[in-house]
Amino acid sequence: MAKTAVVILNWNGRALLEKFLPIVVNNSRHPNVDIIVADNASSDDSVAFIKENFVNVGVIQLDINYGFAGGYNRALQQVNADYFLLLNSDIAPEPGWLEPLISVMDENSELGACMPKVRAYNEPDKFEYAGAAGGYIDMFGYPFCRGRILNRIESDKGQYNKPLSVFWATGAALMIRSELYLKSGGLDEAFFAHMEEIDLCWRLKSMGHAIKVIPSSEVLHVGGATLSQQNARKTYLNFRNNLLMLVKNLPSDRLLIILFFRMVLDGIAGLHFITTGELGHFTAVLKAHFSFYRMLPYAIRLRRQQAGFRLKKAHKEIYPQSIIWAFYIKGIRKFSELKHYHLD
Repeated sequence: MAKTAVVILNWNGRALLEKFLPIVVNNSRHPNVDIIVADNASSDDSVAFIKENFVNVGVIQLDINYGFAGGYNRALQQVNADYFLLLNSDIAPEPGWLEPLISVMDENSELGACMPKVRAYNEPDKFEYAGAAGGYIDMFGYPFCRGRILNRIESDKGQYNKPLSVFWATGAALMIRSELYLKSGGLDEAFFAHMEEIDLCWRLKSMGHAIKVIPSSEVLHVGGATLSQQNARKTYLNFRNNLLMLVKNLPSDRLLIILFFRMVLDGIAGLHFITTGELGHFTAVLKAHFSFYRMLPYAIRLRRQQAGFRLKKAHKEIYPQSIIWAFYIKGIRKFSELKHYHLD
């Protein structure tokens, strides 16, 4: 039977561990499942708290804070399992959440990764922003979810309970085959945080592996426990990392034209921040672009190294139009309203 390691990355998260780790332990009892906390050199008493109160939870102590991507990359090199399950420290899994994920991975060798349905911890009748019922991107690289388009989040009424192929699985609760994680290079540490799971999933898709959402597995996610949606640092990372992701993964015949339109769209976003008085976010967009230009040689080098992962044909889970246009011009607020994009 395949072995699964549930790995929680922690940095100064004693309060979150105290609240959520008991739920993870209680709802993850399985003979072939290990629970591990990878600590990003916390300065609080997180590690001491785990060792004192959770003797069956493994601890990996890293020497510095490597961020989300770097922390997981280093920790997972020390984990022996068939499946890695990356789990945020602010997630409360529902009872029975693991079995559907493990079963679908066991039954389908072509499946590279999967995710549960993610609902909001504070509003459990709604989907949660970071993943909802499966992730997608549009033709310009803007991410959205089945259950969340831009900042509009749907209530969960069972409308997306069918398991199906998605473009990306949330890094908040991502199950992935360990061999593929290591073979693909893992999470891109240059991203530090945000978008790195989409970049990783894009590589998996281009390697020919499917990614699925399994809604019979459910978790509740607080979200924004590290950076809230209103934080300018999050804006900076999202804009910069999204551009890096496009350079690394887009087919050659679409790369330059998509980047051109993205520059225009990002400029419009910057003007929007000015008109709404959100100068911190406007500055974040500018900084993101300057950082992207500095990192462009790095992205091009990885693009060349990963050329074997890149498919020339478009993935069916990429929305072939603009989700920005659909939202602001067509007034589309729900995934189910994308008339030409019904995968389920």
